[in-house]
Amino acid sequence: MKKLLILLLPILIFSGCFTKQEPEKPYVIMLSMDGFRWDYTDKVPTPNFDKIAKMGVKAKSLRPSFPTKTFPNHYSIATGLVPDHHGIVLNSFYDPETKRKYEIFDRTAVEDGSFYDGEPIWVTADNQGVVSGSFFWVGSEADIAGKHPTYWKRYDHKFDYGQRIDTVIAWLQKPEAVRPHLILWYYDEPDHSGHKFGPDSPELERTIVMMDSLLGVFLTKLESLPNAGQFNVIVTSDHGMGNISNDRKIALYDHVKKEWIEEIEGYNPNYNIMANKGYEDSIYMALQSVVGISVWKTGELPDRLIYGSNPRTLDLVVLADSSYSVVLYPDKKVGNGAHGFDNDNKDMHAIFYAFGPAFKVDYISPAFNNIDIYPLICEILNLNPAPVDGTLENVLPLLNK
Repeated sequence: MKKLLILLLPILIFSGCFTKQEPEKPYVIMLSMDGFRWDYTDKVPTPNFDKIAKMGVKAKSLRPSFPTKTFPNHYSIATGLVPDHHGIVLNSFYDPETKRKYEIFDRTAVEDGSFYDGEPIWVTADNQGVVSGSFFWVGSEADIAGKHPTYWKRYDHKFDYGQRIDTVIAWLQKPEAVRPHLILWYYDEPDHSGHKFGPDSPELERTIVMMDSLLGVFLTKLESLPNAGQFNVIVTSDHGMGNISNDRKIALYDHVKKEWIEEIEGYNPNYNIMANKGYEDSIYMALQSVVGISVWKTGELPDRLIYGSNPRTLDLVVLADSSYSVVLYPDKKVGNGAHGFDNDNKDMHAIFYAFGPAFKVDYISPAFNNIDIYPLICEILNLNPAPVDGTLENVLPLLNK
């Protein structure tokens, strides 16, 4: 049963008066709320999410790609490829072929298109004459295949949430010849609150109420546009969040020697390790018996993870077991929530809500993979998709056909 909370923002429930019109040229507007777990809407009142579910479709959950981190999964949604195939294998990684590092806080790396493989949806759109816009989506700041989205923003973590809504609405009011028919935009919450306070905390619940209220603001403004009935709106997320604590923490350098390792990239609960010559087996054997983590040589991970063939995954992959943490040093403190775990862990699953002329009404979908979203968008926008790991057949039942 949902709990009653003191709201951070007044809840705005949009009226649901979007009159469906069949557009000559369809639209897709996709919002990601980082770290929004599949069951968060069951914790507190979320009337705007509930309205979308009634007037459109809701997935029971959205299964992220492994590893269940932010940059890999946002780019998987954009390309329909798993991280092992699109190259953003962790939020931070080392490329042994070019001897360069990718760090999410390194603007030069983030804006370097050579790190990004695959064809993101905005490139597919541009190649086929569809104008696009991106507000902080992973990869959109880079020159990929010689292209950016038509409209795009350099990431600014402090950029006001309400102003993001206003910018998207302004894009949709541009003259038809220059108006984006594909928009991807992003909020960093509730991920931050989930990490700091944990996914079952009162603080997280207040953040969920706030995000639902922001959604209501967006939908109310969207409804005021003269062509509101033409918009296909998707609200999704990159991953969920699991509980962790300092009581279940493994420090890698308690078990391996620094001189065994040439490069180590990642952070709780994922690390990729490049061994110094002759030490791969030493690292593997030292970590194999440690309770609370799994370690694999690349090429030997479970097939279902689809991970470990890309050179950027290095020699060994270390993953904490669910609810455990793995860090480099024992004095490193961990927060109350984390993601990055096995994507079979339901706590890692995300949300998918959608409505508009392309979608069924009041339809609950079985869970599907986030790599299925790219072919779904291509189907709605009548685009020829690039090769993907996702499957259109998994999401065809969502469509109003």
